[in-house]
Amino acid sequence: MAASAPLSRELRAEFTDPADEEVKLAVTLTDSSLTVRRIPSSSSSSSSSSSSPLSPSLVLSLADCVGCRAYSARDGDGENEGALVCAYFYPRARRRWAGGIARAAARHRVEQRLRVASGGNAGAELQEAERWARAVTHRAARLTALTHGGQYSQVCRARRLMVLVNPLSGKGQAMALYTGPIQRMLTEAAVPHTLITTEHQNHARELVRNADLSQWSAIVILSGDGLLFEVINGLMEREDWEEAIRTPLGILPGGSGNALAASVHHYTQADAVFGEDLLLGCGFVLCKGLVCPLDLLSVRLSSGQRLFSFLSLAWGFVADVDIESEKYRPVGAVRFLVGALVRLASLRTYQGRLAFLLAAEESSSVKTPSPPSLPEHGPVDNLMTPFGEPVPTNWTVVEEHDFVLVLATCHSHLAEDLMVAPDARPDDGHIHLFYVTAGVSRPALLRLFLAMEKGTHLACDCPHLVYRRVRALRLDPVTRPGVITVDGEQVEYGPVQAQVHKGYARLISG
Repeated sequence: MAASAPLSRELRAEFTDPADEEVKLAVTLTDSSLTVRRIPSSSSSSSSSSSSPLSPSLVLSLADCVGCRAYSARDGDGENEGALVCAYFYPRARRRWAGGIARAAARHRVEQRLRVASGGNAGAELQEAERWARAVTHRAARLTALTHGGQYSQVCRARRLMVLVNPLSGKGQAMALYTGPIQRMLTEAAVPHTLITTEHQNHARELVRNADLSQWSAIVILSGDGLLFEVINGLMEREDWEEAIRTPLGILPGGSGNALAASVHHYTQADAVFGEDLLLGCGFVLCKGLVCPLDLLSVRLSSGQRLFSFLSLAWGFVADVDIESEKYRPVGAVRFLVGALVRLASLRTYQGRLAFLLAAEESSSVKTPSPPSLPEHGPVDNLMTPFGEPVPTNWTVVEEHDFVLVLATCHSHLAEDLMVAPDARPDDGHIHLFYVTAGVSRPALLRLFLAMEKGTHLACDCPHLVYRRVRALRLDPVTRPGVITVDGEQVEYGPVQAQVHKGYARLISG
C-alpha cells in the first residue's frame, strides 16, 4: 500500500429516508466509509434519556463504492420534493444455495438513498446533495488509489470507453448481459461509453486497426477470449502500434471459456465465482478503472506469420478439446467438460519435440537473431533463433517425444472453472508451461482436470505432469494432422515458437 495521505475532515449531516420523510438519518462520511444511523423519533425516545444512543448503524465501505450522484426529486405533479443523494455499492456477501450450502462470497448491489433535510430552498438543497455526492465519489476514488499505490494507474474518465460486444458469443446472451447489469453499473459509476456490436469474424480487428484511438480511454470486450485476441492483433497491425498497444484493455465475461475474466477476478484475491457473479465482479473492476501492465506472447509460425497472444498456446489434448467442443457451444461453458469427456474416451498421444528457456536461465549470452530484412510491427524477439537452426545452448530440450498435451499460458485460468496457474500474475514476465507425457492413464488425467477447478493439480504428484516457468519455447509437432491453438483460436499447424514480452500491453485489473 502507498504511504497514507492526510485524512480528510469527517462530514456529518442529518438526512431523511426518501421512503419515509418522518425517519431521520444521521450520516457520517470518513475517508473509508459511509455510516448511516437511524435517529430515534421523539415519541419512541420520550421515556429514555436525552443521551440515549442512536440505533445500530449501517456501515458501507468506500472500497465497494462505484459512484454517487445527486438529483432533484419530483412528485407525480412535478412539484419539488427535495434533493437526493444516491450512492452505489457492490460489497461481497456469502449467500447460500438451496439446502443451506454456503456459496462463495460474491458481489451484490446496494443502493443507499438519502434525502437532504428540507430547508425550503430547492437550490440550496440540491447544492448540498451535490456536495455530498462529490465527496463520496472523490473519497472512494482516493481510497482505491491509496490501496493499490504505484502498481496501478487509473483510466482517464475524460474520454469514452469503447465497449465491443459479440452478440453471438457463448450462448448468444452477450447483449442481454450488457443491457442488464453492465449498462447499469457503468451509468452508476458515471463512465461514458459507446456500445459497438461486432458483425462478423475479425470485425473487431479491422475496427481497432483503423480507429482514432485518441477518442477512447480504453477498449472493453464483452465476449469470449477470441474477441480480445482480435483486438490485440488489430492494435499491433497499426502504424502507431507502439502507442496503440498501450490502450487499456478491459474484459467482461460473455463467452464460453472466459479465461481472462476469471483470471482478472482471481487477481483480486476473491473467492472463485461463476456466471453472473463473475460478471458483477469484473464489472466492478471495470468501474474502478485500475490499470496494470499485461504480458504479451509473440508467437511465430513456420510460414513466417507472427501473432500476438495474451493467454495461451496449446497442442494436443487441450487444443483438440477446444476446437472439437465448438459443436457444443449452445450449452455454454459446459461444452469444455463434454469435449474433455469425449476426448478422454479416445485418448491420443502426440509425437513432437519441445524445448524452452527456463526463466531462471536467461542470460546476456543468449544469441540475438539478426534484424528482419523488412521492418515488422512489435517488439524484437531476442530469445529465439530462426526455424531450421538449433535452439540456443542454454535452452532445455525435453527428452520425451510422446505427449498427451502441451500448454503454455500467461494467466491463472484457462476457463472459468480451470485454474491452471494459481500463482500467475498478468505481468510476471513468465510463460507458465505445462506438459503431460505419454503413459498417463485416463483416470489420472481426469483427476488432474478435476483438481484444476481449485488449482490443486500440481499437488496430485502425477509423474507425467511437468510444470516450468519459462521465457520462450519452441514446439515442433511430428504427429500429423493435428491442432494448435493460440488464445483458443486454431492456427497453422506446424513448428511454432513463442517469447514473452513483459508488461507490453495494459489491462484493467483489480
